Amino acid sequence: MKRWGKFKTVKERGEWVELLFMAAAGSRGYRVLKPWGDSLAYDVGIDQGAHFLRVQVKSTGCRRHSGYYCQLRGGGRGTGYDLGRVDLFALYIIPTNVWYLVPGAVILIPNPMTAIVLCPETRPKCNRYKYEHYREAWGLLAKSRRDLSRHTNR
Repeated sequence: MKRWGKFKTVKERGEWVELLFMAAAGSRGYRVLKPWGDSLAYDVGIDQGAHFLRVQVKSTGCRRHSGYYCQLRGGGRGTGYDLGRVDLFALYIIPTNVWYLVPGAVILIPNPMTAIVLCPETRPKCNRYKYEHYREAWGLLAKSRRDLSRHTNR
C-alpha cells in the first residue's frame, strides 16, 4: 500500500504532511510553532525572532499529465486565503517526496489561484514550469513577510 493511502481521511493525511513539514523545517534550524485548533488560515508558524511567517501546508499525489495537481482551496469560496493571513504555501508532492515553498503573493496576486500543477519529475521548459525555482526553497523561511510579498506571479 502506498504510504499516503494509509489514511482514512484527507484531514488525517493533512495532519501527517504538517508534521513532515514541521520536522523538515525544524531540522534546518527554523523555530516551528503549531497553532492550537483549526480556526486560523495557516497551519504552521515560523518564528525568526524579528519576524513571524504564517505557512499553509498542502499536499498532493494526484498526477496530471507531466505534473501533479495541487488544490489550494481553503474554507469558503475561492482559495479562502489572503496575504493578511498566509505568507507562504508549503506544497508537498507525496510520491516524489519533494517540497515547493511558494510565497503567498505568487498564489494570491493578482487573482487567487485555486490550484496549480507542479512538475518535479520532468525537465523544466517554457513558462509551464514557473514554480521550479520554489522547489526545496527552504531559505524563504528566513525571509520577512515584506520580502515574500515582493514575489508575484505576474
